[in-house]
Parts: sequence; structure tokens; C-alpha cells
Amino acid sequence: MEHLVEHMKISYHSGHEPTCGVCKKHCRSFESLREHLIGPLPKQECKNIFSLRGCRFCMMILESPNARRIHQERCQFSSVNAGLTTRMAALGLRDKALIDYTSSRSPKVVALSCKMVGGGSDGSLDLCARVCITDESDNVVFHTYVKPSMVVTNYRYGTTGIRPENLREAMPLKHAQRKIQEFLCDGEPMWKIRPRGGRGRILVGHGLDHDLDRLQLEYPSSMMRDTAKYPPLMKTSKLSNSLKYLTQAYLGYDIHVGIQDPYEDCVATMRLYTRMRYQKHKIEAYPQAADSQNRSNQVAWRQNEVEKMSPDEMLSISRSDYYCWCLDSLA
Repeated sequence: MEHLVEHMKISYHSGHEPTCGVCKKHCRSFESLREHLIGPLPKQECKNIFSLRGCRFCMMILESPNARRIHQERCQFSSVNAGLTTRMAALGLRDKALIDYTSSRSPKVVALSCKMVGGGSDGSLDLCARVCITDESDNVVFHTYVKPSMVVTNYRYGTTGIRPENLREAMPLKHAQRKIQEFLCDGEPMWKIRPRGGRGRILVGHGLDHDLDRLQLEYPSSMMRDTAKYPPLMKTSKLSNSLKYLTQAYLGYDIHVGIQDPYEDCVATMRLYTRMRYQKHKIEAYPQAADSQNRSNQVAWRQNEVEKMSPDEMLSISRSDYYCWCLDSLA
């Protein structure tokens, strides 16, 4: 019991973690849950039930094999036509350098992705040369080529599809930076932006810190939803998964086949965010261990009192050590 109490103090188990639908084991990530169900050394009972009634995308256990078949067809997304959209962008047919959303139909959540060309003597320095922003309905809000402030020494055409002529008359970096900043803040001062009740937009992406750094933009971390850093989507080693892997494993289609399109990345990250956001978890008054009102998960627990609790009672007072995206749906 002493070991169990110590484990609960440092594990931050909660109802927001991925949980096995068979044995109710709490896992730190969906990758860990996947290993528990179908990995090299799965729990055999859980594996047997999952093989018959489990969705391989969201890892949910359904009532019957037929219910699983119907659910899995709905759970799998179809890919966007990346080849077509890339050709359209090369011809300038999808460039949208003006952000014309009015307040009445302005999106609260947007996804951003950049594509980089190379700078420096060896072409290894990332320079933003193309940026795309989409809304929750996969509509393009903003898309433009960006003219870097440094000389481009490697266009990385094999993956970016960008040629010198695409950047010759492209929007200057400072201009693109200002437009994106104004759109994200929506007229609200940076210090005043907050997830609930404010006008600033929630920003979704993969590797957002890097993209914003290359755009020379600052944005509050509380407003960023990064699929590369969200604990349930990370590896069991706590390293980031690639967006290509996350899309294939949890959405059911392939991206980054040939030339990479930032629109394709925006759609994938928004779909991942939406899937995580609409998970049904127990509503708690103070869902995070860091909330000052919570004294659970802390050394302040009285050992003799906690040792009298059952595991379920311990779990009921335990709180998560990360912000679960399902809380965005309550805003």
C-alpha cells in the first residue's frame, strides 16, 4: 500500500488519460495503450477482445464486431488531394493573402503550418517560404508564399515543391508576420489573451514553436495546441511522434507522399486536435494538479489517511499534470 500511495503521488493518473476499455488500465499515452492492446507483449485478454471489438484508430472498445465495423468506417478520415492542391498553389490559384473573416463568422480555432527552404552556406538553416492557415472546416483562411529575409541557398524542391519564381514576388516576411499576428490576436493585446472569454484564437499545429520562431512571432503558450508536444500523442519515451505517423495511426490515411503541402499538414493537425478535444471525460471543478485549489498529487497528502483509501478513491482525488484538450469544449 505504501508503494501504491507513492506511485499515485508521482503518476498523476486521472480520467483524462487514455484508458483500456477492457481492464481499465490507465496509460500515459495512446502509444502506451496501443502497446498494451496490440504490442509485442500485450495483455492477452485485452488483446483478444480488442481484436474483435476494438477500433484501431481511436482505440475504443465497441459493443459488437458489427458496431466496430460501422464505427471504424466513420472514424477513418479520407486524405486531402495533396497533389492537386500543391499544383493549384504553384499556379497561384489557392493563394489567399488577405484574411477577410468578419467577426460574425470568425473561427475561434485555426491551424497553422509552414514549409521551409534552406539558408546559410550549407542550406541547413530553416527559412519560412510558405505559410497556410485553415479553420475547423478545412477552409483556407490564409495562404501565401513568403520571401525570406536571407538569401535562399537550397529550395529543397523534392519536399517543398518551391522554385525561385515562387518567391520572386512573394509577400515579405515582415508583412506576413504582421497579418498573422493581427489575425491570431483579433485586436486583443498579447498580455490580455486567454483561452476562455477572450478574443484571441486557439492555434493548432505540429512543432508550433519552430514555425513561430521562423515567422519571428510570439504567441501565448496557453493558446497553442501542439500535436508534437501533447502527452497523449507522444511516444512512450516521451519523445514526439512525426505528423506522418500520427495521421496514419489515428486518422487512417497517409500524408507527406512526395511534395509536402502546408494545407495538408493544417488539415491533419486540426483533425487530430478535434479528435482529442471531443473525447468524453469526467467534468471536474479543478482538473489539473497545478490548480492551486488542488492538494492531490502533492507531498502534503497524509500517508496514514491515504493508505486507508481504495485504489478507486485514490484515483478520484488524483489530477492530471497536463491540460487536456477536452477542456476546450467547455469554454
